Amino acid sequence: MIIKVKNLVKRYGDLIALDHLSLSVNEGEVFGLLGPNGSGKTTAINCILSLLSYDKGEIEIFGQPMTPDAYNIKRDIGIVMQNVAVYNELTVYENIDYFCGLYVQDKKLRKKLVDEAIDFVGLGDFIKFYPKKLSGGLLRRLNIACGIAHKPKLIILDEPTVAVDPQSRNKILEGILELNRQGATVIYTSHYMEEIEQICSRIMIIDKGKAIATGTKDELKAMISMGEKITVETYSLSEEQLSRLRKLPNIASAVYKNQTLEIKSNKGQNNLETILDFIKREGIQFGKIYSEMPTLNDVFLEITGKELRD
Repeated sequence: MIIKVKNLVKRYGDLIALDHLSLSVNEGEVFGLLGPNGSGKTTAINCILSLLSYDKGEIEIFGQPMTPDAYNIKRDIGIVMQNVAVYNELTVYENIDYFCGLYVQDKKLRKKLVDEAIDFVGLGDFIKFYPKKLSGGLLRRLNIACGIAHKPKLIILDEPTVAVDPQSRNKILEGILELNRQGATVIYTSHYMEEIEQICSRIMIIDKGKAIATGTKDELKAMISMGEKITVETYSLSEEQLSRLRKLPNIASAVYKNQTLEIKSNKGQNNLETILDFIKREGIQFGKIYSEMPTLNDVFLEITGKELRD
C-alpha cells in the first residue's frame, strides 16, 4: 500500500474541512478524488503531504509515518498543484532543470531527465520561452514537467486541467496514463467527472470533507437505483401523454422541460425500445433521441441530493 490515511480531521475554527476522512491507495493505481469545489480535496492532499497541519488522524506513505521533515519519503513524490508554481524569471528548460535539481544532483543524469520530461509534455519547441509567453495549456504542461522530471514513484495532481483548452487537456490526461504505465502510482483530484471516469482505476467521491463512496466507476454506479437515462427532443408533448408515459413499466421518472423529455428508468432496465414504441403509438414528433447509462454525477446526485457542479 502506497498511502494509508485514517480518521483525518482538519478544522478551521468552527468549519470542519475534513471530517474523519480515511482512504488507501494501492501501488500502481490511478486513484481519483472526485468532488465539487470546496469539498476538501485540496485540503486532504495538503495534509497528506504534510504541507498543512491537521487536528487528528494518521498518515502513512510507503509504509512510513508522513511528517514535515520526512525528506526520504518526499524524494519519491511528485506534486502538481492546482495553482501553477513556476519561476517567471526562468525559461521552460531552466524551470524544469531547477525543480529536478532539488532531487537529482548528478548533472549528466539530470540533463537526461529534464530532456525526457520536456519530450513527455511536448514542450520541445518552447524550451527558451519564459512562462509569461506560454498559453494556459502550455503553462500547465510546464507545471507537470517540473513535478515529474525526477521520476517519482508517487505523483499527486490536484486539478491539473483547470482552465485549459481541450487539446491540452487530452494531452495531460494521456500523459498521466503513460506515467502510470511506466510504474508511477497516481492520485488525481478533479471536479470533472468525465476526466475521473476516463483515467482512474478507483475513485473516492468526497463532499463536505467526508468520503461518501469509494470503488471503481462500475461499483459506484451499481450503488444507485437509477438505470438507463433517455433524452428526447420534442416540440409536442401534452400533460396527458406525459402522465401516460410515467405509468409505463420500469419508468422511475419523466420530466418535460424546454422541449426536452428526460426519462430515467429503474436500475437494470433498458427501456429505449419501449419509449420508441410509445412515441410512435402517440404520434409524437421528435428530433434527436439518445440513451445513456448512469454517470458519476448521477451517483453524486442520488447520494447527496445535489449536482457535482452545484
